[in-house]
Amino acid sequence: MKQAINPVYRKRLFAHRIGIALSVGAMMVGLIALIWILATLLINGFHGLNLALFTETTPAPGSEGGGLANAIVGSLLMVGLATLVSTPIGILAGIYLAEYGEDNKVAQLTRFVTDIMLSAPSIVIGLFVYAMYVANVKHFSGYAGSIALSLIAVPVVVRTTDNMLRLVPNSLLEAAFALGAPRWKVAMMVRLRAVKAGVVTGVLLAVARVSGETAPLLFTALNNQFFSADMNKPLANLPVVIYQFAMSPYDNWRALAWGGALLVTFSVLALNVLSRTVFTQKIPN
Repeated sequence: MKQAINPVYRKRLFAHRIGIALSVGAMMVGLIALIWILATLLINGFHGLNLALFTETTPAPGSEGGGLANAIVGSLLMVGLATLVSTPIGILAGIYLAEYGEDNKVAQLTRFVTDIMLSAPSIVIGLFVYAMYVANVKHFSGYAGSIALSLIAVPVVVRTTDNMLRLVPNSLLEAAFALGAPRWKVAMMVRLRAVKAGVVTGVLLAVARVSGETAPLLFTALNNQFFSADMNKPLANLPVVIYQFAMSPYDNWRALAWGGALLVTFSVLALNVLSRTVFTQKIPN
C-alpha cells in the first residue's frame, strides 16, 4: 500500500523544485546574454583584425586604413608600470595582514580600506588621481594613468595574498619556528613560498582587472593620436580609443573599435585561463 506523503515534506519539496527552476532559469538568462555578447563581439571584431591593426597608428577623422599600434603600446606601458608598482606593495601588505593582522588595529583599518577600494567605482579613483596629480602638474600623462591603475590593482593583490597566506596550515609554520627560524624568514621563505602560485594568480587577476579600465584613463592619460612612448605626456591606450572610436560616425573607426575590443577581451580571457590553469597549486597539508 502506498504511503501518504507528509504535507510538510511535500511543501518543502515543492519549494525546493521552485528554487531549482528559478536558479536554472537565471543561469540560462545569464548564459544567453553572455553568448549573445561574445557572438556579437566575435562577428564584428574579426572584421577589424588584420596586420595593420598592430603596425599602424590610429587614423585621422575621415581617413581610411590605420591601426591601433600606438594604443596597444600605450596600454602595455601603463599596465606594465602599474603591475610593477602594485605587485610588491600588494604582496608586502598582504603578508603584513596575514602575519600581524589578527588583533592589530592598523591591520584591521588596512583591511577595511582595502575592501572599500575593491568596491569603489574606478571613475572615482580616476578623479582622485586627476585632482592630486594631473591638476598639479597641469597635463595628462601615462604616469598618471599608471598611478590610477595601480590604485585599482593594489587591493586585488592585497586581498588575494592575505587570503592565500591564511590557507597555509599552522603545522608547517610551527615546524619552521621549531627549527629556530625568525618570523620574517618564516613569512617570506616558508609561508609565501607555499602559496606562491596563488599569489601569482592574484597578480594576473589584478592585471586582467585593470587592462580594460576606461574611466580612470579618461581623467589621467587621456589619449594621443600619434605614436608615443613618453610616459610624461598624454598616451594612447586601448580602452579610451575603443570608447572614442565606437561612438564615431566613421566606419573604419568603428571597425577598429571592434577589433580593439576583441583584442582586449582575448587578452583578459588568456590571463584568466592562465591564472586558473598554469598557476593552480594545492596548499600543502
